[in-house]
Amino acid sequence: MGMKTITTHSTRYAAMMFVTVAFVLSAFPSFASAKDLEVSGWIPYWTSGAPKAAQKHIDDLYMIHPFGYALQSTGDIKDLMDIKKSAWKNLLKKADKEDVLIVPTITTSNGSLVHTILSDSDLRKDHIKKILAVVKKQKFDGIDIDYEGKLSMTKDYYSLFLKELKKGLGKKILSCTIEARTPPEDLYRVVPADIAYANDYEAIAQYCDRVNIMAYDQQRADITLNDANKGEPYIPVSDDAWVRKVLDFTLQTIPKNKVVLGIATYGHEYEVLVTPNQYTEYRRAGAYNLPGIEKKIAKYDIEPSRTKAGELGFSYSDLMKHAPQFITNFSIPANTPESLKVAARSLAYSNATGNVAVFQYVTWSDAQAMKDKIDLAKEFDLRGVALFKIDGQEDQDVWEEFE
Repeated sequence: MGMKTITTHSTRYAAMMFVTVAFVLSAFPSFASAKDLEVSGWIPYWTSGAPKAAQKHIDDLYMIHPFGYALQSTGDIKDLMDIKKSAWKNLLKKADKEDVLIVPTITTSNGSLVHTILSDSDLRKDHIKKILAVVKKQKFDGIDIDYEGKLSMTKDYYSLFLKELKKGLGKKILSCTIEARTPPEDLYRVVPADIAYANDYEAIAQYCDRVNIMAYDQQRADITLNDANKGEPYIPVSDDAWVRKVLDFTLQTIPKNKVVLGIATYGHEYEVLVTPNQYTEYRRAGAYNLPGIEKKIAKYDIEPSRTKAGELGFSYSDLMKHAPQFITNFSIPANTPESLKVAARSLAYSNATGNVAVFQYVTWSDAQAMKDKIDLAKEFDLRGVALFKIDGQEDQDVWEEFE
């Protein structure tokens, strides 16, 4: 059953043995517990093959989060995945057979809507009632709340919502998915005296059974790391150094036995503007899964290389492809990887002419980058890891880590 830490039917004997040897284990570092992670993942409703892809790896999973419910302006829960479809029914049936917990996600990024519903006592209670009805009707093992972009003034109402929802769920799982929090000294040049957060970590630690930290889409959030990595394009999905900071900061409030590290399985492309001596601006051009990235690699006949953030990446430019003199006229360091030569020549051109240069930059979370995050979860002795997303378009080599 992969890396599950418990099952429903088969571990009573193991639990008894644990009690027997607990004293012995307590005398040594907890290497055994560090190796065991609850492995979960979000299965997106917008990818038709996602349920089947997740079913293929069901033995490696402890819990699945069908990413298929959305908060509506009425407080209703909209089924975006159409759970009655055979693909979803087959996945849920297989998960149930294999004792894999089913905890679907309700999501929204509308902070104003969340505030409207949660700050009104009647609307909040009605919303909770509707969530509980979905859980009961579908016989789910719990619910995952992913309300992003909340307003700071919603903080206390969100905490109250979690308290009331957990009371209604009883023994069922309340999973809370929240944005990663960059430490203030790395987020601001001058740290404000009072930072207005939208999530109360103490309340989340109290009411949530699992806390999924979305430790991805870092981009330019960490100014300390931005400054330290000026020598090449730096806008990672998730740098290990940043994740380490996020975990150190999170674990000051939320206990590690509740924390699940969210790990990205995708990548991004950016249009990068270059001015003398710096990569000045990054304009997001799109998100990519591995198949799309591989097509670009083939089109531009380029070998990606490991970035300073531990991901795979490469730079390219149609302009340079059609203007060879642009490539050869400006010298760059001899040890520049092939994947970064376009970026380096853009910088050299801008330095020499004072003009703005533009190129494209792609970076993504491949199996090695994901493994590095898994190793961090083990090092910090977290409860588990959660992949965003599982749809068959992730680097398949990552599954070897869970066998």
